[in-house]
Amino acid sequence: MISRSGFTRMNPDQFMLSLSKYISKNALRLLFLLLGTLAAGASTITGTVRNGTTNKPSSGDDVILLKLVGGMVEESRTKSGRAGNFTLPVEDSSTPHVVRVVHQKVTYHAIAPPGTQSVGEVAVYEAAPKVEGIAGSDDVMIIQSDGGTLHVTEMFALHNGSTPPHTLMGDKTFEIFLPAGAELDSSMAAGPGGMPVNSAPVPLADRGHYGFVFPLRPGETQFQIEYHLPYSGAADFTPRVTVPMEMLAVMLPKSIQFSAAHPENYTHKDKNDVIVQVAKNVAPGAVTAFHISGKGTLPPDALKNLSGDDTSASEAAGAQAPRPGGGMAVPEGTPDPMQNYRLWFLAGFVLLLGGGAFWITTRQSATTPTPVTASLPGNRSNMLLEALKEELFQLESERLQQKLSAEEYEKAKTALDATLARAMRREKSNS
Repeated sequence: MISRSGFTRMNPDQFMLSLSKYISKNALRLLFLLLGTLAAGASTITGTVRNGTTNKPSSGDDVILLKLVGGMVEESRTKSGRAGNFTLPVEDSSTPHVVRVVHQKVTYHAIAPPGTQSVGEVAVYEAAPKVEGIAGSDDVMIIQSDGGTLHVTEMFALHNGSTPPHTLMGDKTFEIFLPAGAELDSSMAAGPGGMPVNSAPVPLADRGHYGFVFPLRPGETQFQIEYHLPYSGAADFTPRVTVPMEMLAVMLPKSIQFSAAHPENYTHKDKNDVIVQVAKNVAPGAVTAFHISGKGTLPPDALKNLSGDDTSASEAAGAQAPRPGGGMAVPEGTPDPMQNYRLWFLAGFVLLLGGGAFWITTRQSATTPTPVTASLPGNRSNMLLEALKEELFQLESERLQQKLSAEEYEKAKTALDATLARAMRREKSNS
C-alpha cells in the first residue's frame, strides 16, 4: 500500500524486520560512525607534577579534572605517576576545565581552555607550619560613614619569598586585628594568580583577633575583609600589623578629618574629595594610631577627579608596565608609596567609587553587568562585594571560554592599574 507521502506503509513487524536487516548490513559503517562521534567529544589532558621545593617529579598526588560549567564539577581524577606524569579523560574537549593537584592537603591549579591536550608542568611545594621569608606589601584601609555606622574595607597583600620555596600551611597563616566593637561582614582570599574565594578567618583567644586558615603559596597572596562598627562621629584606630608591611594606606572622603598620633609617620596625598594617608615600612609594634571625625562617603566621580589629566591610560601602562598578576612596576629611581596596588583591590576600589563602568566597558563583551549605585544603604558593602566577585569571575570565565581575545583580556586586566598609576604619577609631579 502506498501512502500519500509516496512511501510504502509497513506494519510494525515488517518495519522491525527491515530495520534488523539494515543494521546487519551496515553494522561496520554504524560502528565507525559511532566511534567517530565519541572521538569528537572525548579526549585526554596530560601533564606532569613537579615539586618546586625539591625540583623533582612529584608522584602519588591526587590530580582532579574540574569542568567549568555552572561552577566547578569534578569530571575525572587520577594520581601522578613515578615521573609525575598524569593523564585525565575528558568527556567534552570543547568545555573549559581546570586541573587541580592536591599535594600535602594544599591545592594547586592549571587552566585548561577548550581544546587543551596538555597543561604542561604543574608546580607544587612542600607545606610547612612555619616558613621564613613571609613579608607584607600592602595594608590598605578604605573608611566611609553613612552617619551612625563606619564601613571599612581592608586589603592585605603578602609575599612568600621562601628559599627554597615552601607553602605556609597551618591553623593561622595570617593574623588580623579588628577595632573594638567591629563586626566582620565578609572576607576573601586569593592565591598567586588565582581568583578571589570566600575565606572566613577563625576567631582567636583575644577579642577582635582572627586567623586565616589559607595557604600562603610561593608568590603573592591577597586578603580582603569588610567590617562595620558603631560610630558617634569620631573614632580612634590603632592598626596592628602582624608582619612587616611596605605600606599602610588609609583612604577616606575629605569630609572625614584625619589626625595621626605621630604625624611624622604619615604622608598625605589629598586630591579633590579624597584623602590618602600613607605610612611606609611599618613593622609590628609600630605606632600607627590615628583619629578620625566627621562623616561622608567617597563620591562617584572621585576616580575621575583623581585621574583628571591628559595622559592616556595606554601611555601610563607603557610607562609602568604591569607585572604578572596585574600589579604596577616601579619607575626606575622613583619609588611610589602606592606602587603595589593590585588589580583585585583596584577593581573593588573603582566599584566602591561608583566608577565600575570604566573597567567594565573595556571588556567589549556581550555580557551586561549589574549597575552599581553610589549610595550607601545598609547592605551596600555586600552588594559591592558580590558585584566585584561576579565581574572577576565573569572575566575569567569569558577568557576560559575564549569569548575574549588575549588583547581584550589584557586590556581589561590592566585598565585599572593604568588609571591609578596615572593619578599617582600626576599627584607626585604636583607635590
